[in-house]
Amino acid sequence: MLHDTGEIEHATVPAEPGRARPLRIEFAGEWIEVQPGTSFTIGRDADLEIDENQYLHRVFLELNFRDSLWWLSNVGSRLSATVSSAGGAVQSWLSPGASIPIVFEQSTIVFTAGPTTYEISVHTSEPQFSVSSQVKNSTSGETTVMPVSFTPLQKQLIVALAEPMLRRDGVSVSDLPSSTLAAERLGWTMSKFNRKLDNVCDKLDRMGVQGLRGGPGKLATNRRARLVEYAVSSNLVTRADLALLDEGVIVEDD
Repeated sequence: MLHDTGEIEHATVPAEPGRARPLRIEFAGEWIEVQPGTSFTIGRDADLEIDENQYLHRVFLELNFRDSLWWLSNVGSRLSATVSSAGGAVQSWLSPGASIPIVFEQSTIVFTAGPTTYEISVHTSEPQFSVSSQVKNSTSGETTVMPVSFTPLQKQLIVALAEPMLRRDGVSVSDLPSSTLAAERLGWTMSKFNRKLDNVCDKLDRMGVQGLRGGPGKLATNRRARLVEYAVSSNLVTRADLALLDEGVIVEDD
């Protein structure tokens, strides 16, 4: 899925066709430079060893240079990744077997394996595309990137699930709270939490956000992870929204 949420324009100085530049990868405070002509893998047992998490593929993602572009490929069999570029204005859902080109100066890769969410940043020195000033303003928080409206309680639910990612420092690892923990954080019953989660996922699914349903009429079991990945990557919720979880904040029921 490619979800374009803003106006995209060609870079003012496009990269020279066929000229390969190294990529720089940031993860948990570590920087790695990937040279053209090599295949760089990411996973549990790969060039970039993310974690010993048994839910994570031994080799999950692969970066290589071909057809005059850097490409990111999902070589796993179960997990998907959310790839966000242009400050969250452009998003791709990278399912198993899919590949996308790296065409922006910075792209963020977010994926969840079991109870843990990981974030990796990819940087290129010669991007093929840049964003308009309108999109830059929207992703800076001055306006809303996605024209979607949520009730106060629905927004609280998203923030409660995304809280560990929103509180993290830099590009790193965070835990995905269970539905039980998130409901307790909000002081809700599980029935109320699941009902609000259904509403949020249904609303985004109708807007074309993939990964929130396993099929017609059947919500995906990993929808919490996908919801958090999308919400944080698209700036649907930001660190400023953590105030919604502060003690004493009262939100009327919908």
